[in-house]
Amino acid sequence: MIDKLALRLSRCPARLKFALWVILLCLTSLTGIQLWQGGAKVQSDILAMLPKLQEDPLTEIALARVEEQLANTVYIALLAEDETQTITAANTLMESLVSDSRGAFFDIRSADLNQAQALNHFYFNHRFNLLTQAQSSALSSGRIDELIGQAQLQLYNAFGYANSSLIANDPLLLYPDNLQALAPKQRLQVQQGVLLGQWSPGDSGNNSKPVTKTAAIVMAKGSGSAFNPNTQALQMSVLQKAFEAVESQNEQIEVLRAGALFHASAATKSAKNEVTTLGLASFIGVSLLVWLAFRSVMPLAIAILTISTSLLTAVVMTLFFFSELHLLTLVFGTSLIGVAIDYNFHFYCERLAQAKRGANEVIKQIFPAITLALLTSVLAYSGIGLAPFPGMQQVAVFCAAGLFGAYITLNLAYPLLASGPLPSGEKPLNMAAAYLDNVNFISRTLNIKTGQALLLIFVPLATLGLQRLTSDDDIRNLQQSPLSVIQEENQLRGILSGGTDNQFLLVSGESEEQLLQHLELLSPRLNSAVEEGLIGNAISLSSYLPSRSQQESNYRLQGLIYQQDLPLIIDKLGLDDSLSSSLSQAYQEAEESYIDADSFINSDAGKLFKPLWITPSPGQERYGAIVLLGGITGLDKLEAVMADLPYVQLIDKVGEISHLMGQYRQLTLWLLALAMAVAAVIFSTRFGVKLAAFVVAVPALSAVLTLSLLGLIGAPLTLFHALALILIFGIGVDYSLFFAESKQQSRGVMMAVFMSATSTILAFGLLAFSSTPAIHNFGLTLLLGIGFTFVLSPFIQTFTRTVK
Repeated sequence: MIDKLALRLSRCPARLKFALWVILLCLTSLTGIQLWQGGAKVQSDILAMLPKLQEDPLTEIALARVEEQLANTVYIALLAEDETQTITAANTLMESLVSDSRGAFFDIRSADLNQAQALNHFYFNHRFNLLTQAQSSALSSGRIDELIGQAQLQLYNAFGYANSSLIANDPLLLYPDNLQALAPKQRLQVQQGVLLGQWSPGDSGNNSKPVTKTAAIVMAKGSGSAFNPNTQALQMSVLQKAFEAVESQNEQIEVLRAGALFHASAATKSAKNEVTTLGLASFIGVSLLVWLAFRSVMPLAIAILTISTSLLTAVVMTLFFFSELHLLTLVFGTSLIGVAIDYNFHFYCERLAQAKRGANEVIKQIFPAITLALLTSVLAYSGIGLAPFPGMQQVAVFCAAGLFGAYITLNLAYPLLASGPLPSGEKPLNMAAAYLDNVNFISRTLNIKTGQALLLIFVPLATLGLQRLTSDDDIRNLQQSPLSVIQEENQLRGILSGGTDNQFLLVSGESEEQLLQHLELLSPRLNSAVEEGLIGNAISLSSYLPSRSQQESNYRLQGLIYQQDLPLIIDKLGLDDSLSSSLSQAYQEAEESYIDADSFINSDAGKLFKPLWITPSPGQERYGAIVLLGGITGLDKLEAVMADLPYVQLIDKVGEISHLMGQYRQLTLWLLALAMAVAAVIFSTRFGVKLAAFVVAVPALSAVLTLSLLGLIGAPLTLFHALALILIFGIGVDYSLFFAESKQQSRGVMMAVFMSATSTILAFGLLAFSSTPAIHNFGLTLLLGIGFTFVLSPFIQTFTRTVK
């Protein structure tokens, strides 16, 4: 069927095919322009590449809220030895951010004094329902004298918080302790409305400057996604301007930064640099290779045309299917240059080898091989498309569409554009023939004993490599931020007692009351985890929302004060007896006046905690509460501590995605084996079973050798290694196909395979130098695999002499 299609295509006039190609190119360009004007964009959000986890509705809501809270917040620490200097610097920074007219940031704050006032205003009306654990214990055990003694200390303390208004409403001064207990324990303090902490060089491992410095903390929410390149540029510009304003006042101020913005900005900058550098280097290298091989401007011009058409098709088709193009797709896609040019190499090398044949005849001759090569490459990219990463699905569409663009260009444009005469290519062809002669010599002289000796060396070495091969599916290997960004964030987290991690607890309940009781049961375990150093801190709503049963218990215990011992308390504290009736009346009026979640989270006091509370919604019938964790040091131990609480779930998206990556890594290897089997079946219809098996065996053996070498050098196997192995098969099998199709006229094929392998190794070899671990692993694996395939594929022509 392929031969018939090649015959029909060769009978079409070259001008008609070229006109059809021009029409297709114009339609593709117009589609791209329309998509871009319609909102298509370049995406740098690393989260957009992550797998979509199948979670229950409550967990999905919780994940979305935590990601929204953490993604766009930036944390700035301003350091100086003098406290006053840091406070001044913090105010200058906040003023600069607020005054910027572009609105890059909002909710710019340090210490929120209004929040403290709002908490006081809200909880004072519910003071009869609040007791600390120590107060509750004293009242329940009848130790009223102990509470009276503590109140007397405050009354007679010149620096105490007692005043006439508070005493008239709370004679034992219980409320201030309850209000203070609401705030999570931390090392930070507030001075002049600025949040202050302590930082010492020991936090960063540098003991050269032992002076402890004061750190003023400033927080701000970014407008828009921190992963949008335009938003990043705006926010970084605004921050830089604010830092310059601080520096102009005091050059001694040091700055620490943390937040997704700085990681995303570094990733965007790195990706853009790599797209430019790697893509340009690959382009120049391929162009130089074409010039050295053919010594003519026309092959170079047509090679550039092929690459350009390939990239245009790839970009437009990716935007058509996904409406966006990820930056990492572009980085991976730079390798397409080294693959798409293969068709150009095979065409021109055959033209050199068969100078008397025209362009149309050469295309007719190589059409079966390049068609099978396209099918197997698309099959390989389809395996990548089955990965759980939208970004890798983009890579699959990008590369498959790009190869199709190159394939169409060869078949429709080359008959007219590449029909001109070529300079003599005997020198490179003779070099290719000499290389093949050496391969044939090795094949002829490789006797049984020599073969057995090589096997005795090869098999144990390969087995050792495979045995040493380990796996690492940690999603954090997908992108590695610069060390400077990580160090600054770790230092700032130390100041914030751990900050907030991506892992959190999700507590659920069938009703509001049940959920609040679950949070109260969890609190002692969180306190123990902090004491044991498993976490640095925890932010739980249990501190702010006591359950109704707890409030009822507190109210009854306070009845001992206002309905039983009030005369004694007034007498011992020396208060006016007239207070007795008003206090008793206030207590009675507070009955059934409970704190509930709705009133709290919708008040000024609870607005910051609103994202932590989840109410039932369509498709989600349970109540949920998020407990934020910071400074996690023992995730496994923390999970074990919560294991017997069925209503508490440790949400670790990083861990879940990493586990999913491991599953898809294994699936990808199975897909590779399946692709090889399918390809062998397809090839057997054209070459027969034996030769088809040899064609597939070359990339299969290359994959094994690559895995073995990775094991020997200690590189752990990841999903990206597995995806690269599929491409080794998809690209490497092309070499075997061309040798199988060559019918012993292998000189041109050998030259084309050499050029193809060189360009592919150049492209993917450059990816191995990427600073992004995922891209590095991908490129290194392909570099090794294609190298092995190049060495092994010429031996196919040895078998074509005897296998029919």
